[in-house]
Amino acid sequence: MDYLRLRNGAIALLITVPGIVSLSGCTQVLTQDYEAIAETTYVWQVEYVTDPNKVQGSRIERFASTSLINRNGIMPNDAVTGPDDQGLWWPALPPRPTVDELEAAQQSREDIGTPELIKQVDYTLSYYSEEGRVTLPTDYSVYRKAVRAIEDGRSLELTLGVNDSSVEKAEIR
Repeated sequence: MDYLRLRNGAIALLITVPGIVSLSGCTQVLTQDYEAIAETTYVWQVEYVTDPNKVQGSRIERFASTSLINRNGIMPNDAVTGPDDQGLWWPALPPRPTVDELEAAQQSREDIGTPELIKQVDYTLSYYSEEGRVTLPTDYSVYRKAVRAIEDGRSLELTLGVNDSSVEKAEIR
């Protein structure tokens, strides 16, 4: 793999496979106006099994869920627990599915599994460009860098992913 610097300052990854050449851009954005979001969610889910010996012998049914928006690392008004080990705040637990709800979702010849409470987090970063507000998915490390940069009042240099569809990296400036 080779890297190529383009005229606009962007870096492209050049991947060569015999007979194929592919360019994948990595746009860099410097911003002072950004927002780090982590949406924390609890959801009850149950596995319904028809045949435990088959890969396609089960399905997952999702029941009640609750979510909470963590903005810039600040405690949200509706937070019930937190911050956790990753600095995230969590909502109230959703109601556990009742036996009636579990049976109502059951299809013929299925066994009902034990309800599981799943925790999930979706990270996004928003910044403002000449085109307006841009909101892209990201990961925990970018979220935490943005939170620290906000606390210090500093700029972020963002590295966008393929087709500028995600934020892959953030550096505090």
